[in-house]
Amino acid sequence: MPYYASPGVYVEEVSGGARPIGAVGTSTAGFVGTAPDRDARRNEAVAVGSWSEFLRIYAGGTEPGAGTPLSRAVYGFFDNGGGRCYIVNIAPGEPIAGAGRTRSGLGLLEAIDEIAIVAAPGYTDVLSHEDLLKHCENLGDRMAILDPPEEITDVERLVRVETAPAPKKAKTPAQDGQQPAQPAPATDDGGLRPRNSDYGTFYLPWLVVRDPMSGDVVTTPPSGHVAGLWARNDSIRGVHKAPANEPVRGAVDLTYRVTRAEQDLLNPAGVNCIRYFPSEGIRVWGARTLAAEASEWRYLNVRRLFSMLKESIGDGTRWIVFEPNDEQLWRSIRRDIGAFLTRVWRDGALLGATPQEAFFVKCDAETNPAEVRDAGQVVALIGVAPVKPAEFVVFKLSQSAIGTEAQ
Repeated sequence: MPYYASPGVYVEEVSGGARPIGAVGTSTAGFVGTAPDRDARRNEAVAVGSWSEFLRIYAGGTEPGAGTPLSRAVYGFFDNGGGRCYIVNIAPGEPIAGAGRTRSGLGLLEAIDEIAIVAAPGYTDVLSHEDLLKHCENLGDRMAILDPPEEITDVERLVRVETAPAPKKAKTPAQDGQQPAQPAPATDDGGLRPRNSDYGTFYLPWLVVRDPMSGDVVTTPPSGHVAGLWARNDSIRGVHKAPANEPVRGAVDLTYRVTRAEQDLLNPAGVNCIRYFPSEGIRVWGARTLAAEASEWRYLNVRRLFSMLKESIGDGTRWIVFEPNDEQLWRSIRRDIGAFLTRVWRDGALLGATPQEAFFVKCDAETNPAEVRDAGQVVALIGVAPVKPAEFVVFKLSQSAIGTEAQ
């Protein structure tokens, strides 16, 4: 309490009590790969805000035309609406997760909290896919975009989960004087789909684009362009809108034209197709994660919305730690989280005619009995009703007599 020693008028500033919770960003990407200048900022996580900045940092010492999957992905990211990304330049053949005790590769992206999208353009093997999925699952605040093989000869292989090829039995040095054999290549009939994961997405096929450095028409993996499309969708509509039925800027053709019958097979398996339509051009035509079909996280926008809500509430309520655990604190929690979710509902991210239908926040004596308070915990239950995409639009058309009304 303040101390007053003499008569007079004292004016003091007091807190209004409200502590607004702001939504965290969802469009910053992290890319791991080999840059045109292989030695530029090797194994550092460098923030890049434009294509020209990428060229200055990662292509300043190379001859014109030395493009890589990473450079084409970064160009596609900015061309499709991305605004900021982090680049980790690794040596050719180096694992994207890094090796040894020194932090490298994906490990450098772990400490950067603002990253929400992760990709390793052109890395299509099962080990790289697993590294990306584990990275996102362990952190829980970002999604991985996985690239398919460049050539697709059997669509049915894309619905079977991929496995690492078994290494050949190595001969001992005494037998042939050679080093142990390297892992054998995958068999032709093996699966190509990454394993189930709530934090991964899988897009196909590769795109045909004009290389931004050489000007040649080349093929490129889709992850960079898709990441930019996600960022564009977030800024225009919001993270709750499924990033699909959107044009892929810069793509002039596809390496494989997926048919509707083939997508009938791929879509339930969580394989997102990039399709060509004569009147609309090249568009992303899928919005699923790699989760099981019956999972509540099968829709990409739902998974990303919950990740945003979780991180936003966690960051915006850090002031609660060590506060007195009483009714006043519980009211503050209900007020602040309720105000934040009301804004999210007004943006169209939650389903319901009123905020009461769209979400609830319960934090009271029932969720915080004596044994919970004695353990130093405060517990709040939050429930939200996310909007889900209209993936299947069904119009039922029938003949009717003139003058009758549809019921």
